Amino acid sequence: MGDRNHCTHERALSVSEDDITVVFHKVDSHGTNRGDDNDDGECGDNERQATEWIHLQSNCRVSCGYDDDDDAQETREEARGSENSPEGCEKKALCPPAFCVRRQPASREESAREGPEKPKRCPGLGLFYAFLSTVFFSIIALLVKTIEGVHAIEISAIRCFFQMLFTMPLLIYHKTGFLGPRDKRIYLVLRGFIGSNAMILLFYAVQQMPLADATVIMFSNPVFTSLLAWIFLKERCTIWDCVFTVFTITGVILIARPPFIFGQHLRGIEGDYTNHIKGTVAAFAGAIGAAFTFVVLRKIGKSVHYYLSVWYYAVIGFIECIITVSILGEWKIPFCGRDRWMLMLIAVLGIAGQTFLTKALQIEKAGPVALMRTVDVVLAFTFQFIFFNRAPTLWSLGGALCVVASTSGVALRKWCSSSRKSSKG
Repeated sequence: MGDRNHCTHERALSVSEDDITVVFHKVDSHGTNRGDDNDDGECGDNERQATEWIHLQSNCRVSCGYDDDDDAQETREEARGSENSPEGCEKKALCPPAFCVRRQPASREESAREGPEKPKRCPGLGLFYAFLSTVFFSIIALLVKTIEGVHAIEISAIRCFFQMLFTMPLLIYHKTGFLGPRDKRIYLVLRGFIGSNAMILLFYAVQQMPLADATVIMFSNPVFTSLLAWIFLKERCTIWDCVFTVFTITGVILIARPPFIFGQHLRGIEGDYTNHIKGTVAAFAGAIGAAFTFVVLRKIGKSVHYYLSVWYYAVIGFIECIITVSILGEWKIPFCGRDRWMLMLIAVLGIAGQTFLTKALQIEKAGPVALMRTVDVVLAFTFQFIFFNRAPTLWSLGGALCVVASTSGVALRKWCSSSRKSSKG
């Protein structure tokens, strides 16, 4: 047996800020049978040797790499070629349990090799979206109250028209089509018809009665949604739903103040009592219509894109409003240029409010979003006092308290129920 020359390659242990790099030295043996190369036993600098290192990180990943120098590519090829030889570089290295250490996250270079991390969701972003949608809807009600000489149905028609213009490019971009699935079209038509009627009734109520009173009555729709879901969707109805319904009806009665209960002399009524009753009935019917809309949307589920639902709402509402205004002969062009800009602003804010509300429901539970929507009542009373110089009466405040307590109770109950189900799952 001939003498064997030994070449020892070693590399110092390097510790970086974010990981630990442990490098093992190895001995490359060269037999004398290959000739008189390297008779002196020294390792020349021209020899290309493969150096291995092991990264020990928090997830205990082991990687075998090579020096990032000018000869890196040739070193890799030589290592691949000598994989099966005794002198070759071992391609696989195991990490013993004792070597598993926890350190700080990987460095920027390591993170770049592993791929970008998913961005963390900002806490409270869903509630912020819900707050924005609430503010936009409150401003819409204020603008409807401010515009004079234009019927509520005409305002609804203009809003639906601009909503169609903004929704059409979105449908083309998402490639959802304009009709939707065949088995869901009847529900989409029903959603568009009921939803547009609820919008018309709300606008009419705002024009006929104080802004805060109309908003409070319209805000009672979550309570009726639970009852209608129990009737049509066979969802569970508890004793609490009945209690919240009684509280809501009590709040509506306190706001309406019928003469056979409160007498003939009423304070805080805007205009005559006939218009006040018309507004109350319209707001109450609009709340029930909105509740029906939510039930239909639950029936549709997530099988239909949201923008397609908005498209049906805008198209059917526009057709319905045009026919109704033409029959009533109420089509009028606003005399003031300010009112025309307000009509366009109502359409834009309506689209923005629906978009933010949808995004809020996508990243946040329905309970907290519904609770955030109670800010709408506070804004309505604030706007009424600032812009119309009308202070709320005690009856209106009592009715608002009953309605807000009922809707908040429904939201909290559903929130707790969904939280228990998720924790059990």
